[in-house]
Amino acid sequence: MYRMAVSLVILLAALAASTVPGETRDVFFREDFNDLENWTPYTFPKVRAHSAYSILREGNRSYLKAESSVSASGIVCRHRFDVHRYPGAKWRWWVSNIYEKGNAAAKSGDDYPLRVYIAFEYDPGTAGLYEKVRHEAAKIIYGEELPGSALNYVWASREDETGVLTSPYAEEVKTIPLERGKTFVRRWREEEVNIFEDYGKAFGKDPPRTATIVIMNDSDNTGEQSTSYMDYIEIFR
Repeated sequence: MYRMAVSLVILLAALAASTVPGETRDVFFREDFNDLENWTPYTFPKVRAHSAYSILREGNRSYLKAESSVSASGIVCRHRFDVHRYPGAKWRWWVSNIYEKGNAAAKSGDDYPLRVYIAFEYDPGTAGLYEKVRHEAAKIIYGEELPGSALNYVWASREDETGVLTSPYAEEVKTIPLERGKTFVRRWREEEVNIFEDYGKAFGKDPPRTATIVIMNDSDNTGEQSTSYMDYIEIFR
């Protein structure tokens, strides 16, 4: 959603650039969702119904529970990281269902039962002329900056959604379906990506250095609902 893309960098700029000690020298950040202290709720002014994020405990395990019902909102990691130094990300996720009206190519279908955003800060030092003009115009007209670019790793609803796709709301957001269709619904799936390499494939250049993580379950466009879970997420090199 364009309103989401426009809003992400505003929140990103407000977050503290704190450093989190990793479990090993190669891990920058690992979240096992024992609580939500590392995450900030984020809602969109024009979306009345917000998705719900909570912690589910089962024995000695805990999970992020993300519930959406004709709603949209996300949680944003409080910690930013250097993508050039820590390009790896991996996580384990589960969805109750996909969206029958889900369609990555259409604004009306731009919903996912679970998505992991890697949202990059706008970097004027590496931005092209068009990007600079666009950002300056936004400041003058709207009084706020437009976002930097983003990679949107999703659990897609359609089997034919493959490769790198451009968001129907913003060219600066590239969508990468990691799971597609009903095949693995209600089954845990583990993902591992190289953010640096994926950014190069998506945008044809190296990514900005600084980014953060956004997790979302949204269904405001399709008018559907789902419940999803994250076991953990990790940023590493």
